[in-house]
Order: sequence, then structure tokens, then C-alpha cells
Amino acid sequence: MRRDDRTRKDQERVDDSWVPKTELGKAVKEGKFKDIGEIFNRALPILETEIVDYLLPELSERDFQEVLSVNMVQRMTDSGRRVKFACIVVVGNKDGYVGLGYGKAQEVGPAIRKAITNGKLNLIQIKRGCGSWECGCGTPHTIPFQVEGKSSSVSVTLLPAPRGLGVATGDIGKKILHLAGIKDVWSRSFGKTQTTLNLARAIFEALKKTNEMSVQQRHIDRIGIVSGRAQQ
Repeated sequence: MRRDDRTRKDQERVDDSWVPKTELGKAVKEGKFKDIGEIFNRALPILETEIVDYLLPELSERDFQEVLSVNMVQRMTDSGRRVKFACIVVVGNKDGYVGLGYGKAQEVGPAIRKAITNGKLNLIQIKRGCGSWECGCGTPHTIPFQVEGKSSSVSVTLLPAPRGLGVATGDIGKKILHLAGIKDVWSRSFGKTQTTLNLARAIFEALKKTNEMSVQQRHIDRIGIVSGRAQQ
């Protein structure tokens, strides 16, 4: 089955079972928003996962989800020791949209599903381009400029890299950046990077920063900056 046919079937499935609870959800179901980028450009909050499932149905597939870690956490109560599982999951369409989610439950399966749900609600749109002075190809294969993210003791700096270099970072960073659609990047990290949650959050915060810098139109044209999808 082709991707377009599968996407259409997923949208029909969501459309049949979905009863929107927010004004944005109603507008999406009525067809007023054809692309999720329109929602981010208007800075509208996404409070229903069905909005993401409808506009980015591929995020429900396993190829677009990565479980970063599964940890068992314990807490002592008056009735005894309570055990839960904490999961960190990243979701992304590999083309400009990525989300990071954290979930906790008494079993692994529900914890992962909760993390996926939170990842969809925490979805962000990122900017890509060719910000490396060594390259200058003008295609959105890396980040357009240097960005930095911080979470607790961990700080991560992402720098534009030339085409063909790859993702020069650890396994956690590679999974997040791959699902975000970034093919080449340099990185520097400091602090207790063995803490998966803080490292993932720091990388996620760095990607958020790509939307916060104001860029002139001449630089957008020269670097080839795109927000969200590059493959229309």
C-alpha cells in the first residue's frame, strides 16, 4: 500500500471516531487547516492529539517513534513499595516536526503510550537550512545557525555542519535529530549527559531555539531556510 493511500485511510479512521473538544479541533475537522504548519504559524495551542493524528498521521507509525529509555522507579508509601515505569519517547515526521514526551505508569505498555501522547501534544516546528560556511549548498540539510539548549546540569550546543558529514553526536541525539529531519550537525555537550531525560530535553530546547531568532529575508534566501516541511 502506498504512503498516500495509507495516510488517507488513517485520516478517515480519525475522522470517523473523533469528536473535537476545542475550537481548533473543530476547525481542523471541518477542513479549515490543511497543513499543520498553518497552526504553528498562528501560534495556536494543540490540546488534542487527534489534531496531530489527522494532519500528521505518520506519527502513529513505529518508524516515526523512538523509545529513548524505560526506567523502573520505586516509591515507599505507608502501604509498601510502589513500582512504576517511566518512559521517554520522541516522535517526528523526519521533515521538520518533532516532539518529546515523558510518561509514567504501572506497566511498560501504558507508560510508552502515555509518553507518545505527550510527545504529540509537545510537538514543535523547527527551522532548517544550510548554515555551514563550509558548504553553502542552500538545501535544508542542517540547522541554519548555532543554537543552545539547557536542562538541569546538561547543556547542548548544535552547530551547522557541511553536507555529508552526518549527525556528530551521541545515540540519543541521533535519534531525536533523525526524526526532526536534520541530516548533518556538529554538537557539543556539557554536564551529566548520562541522564537521558535531561540530555533529550536539552537537545529539544536547542531545536526550539531555531524558531526564536529573527532572520532577514536575504539570509533566508541565501541559506535556504525552511520552517516545517521541506518536501511538499
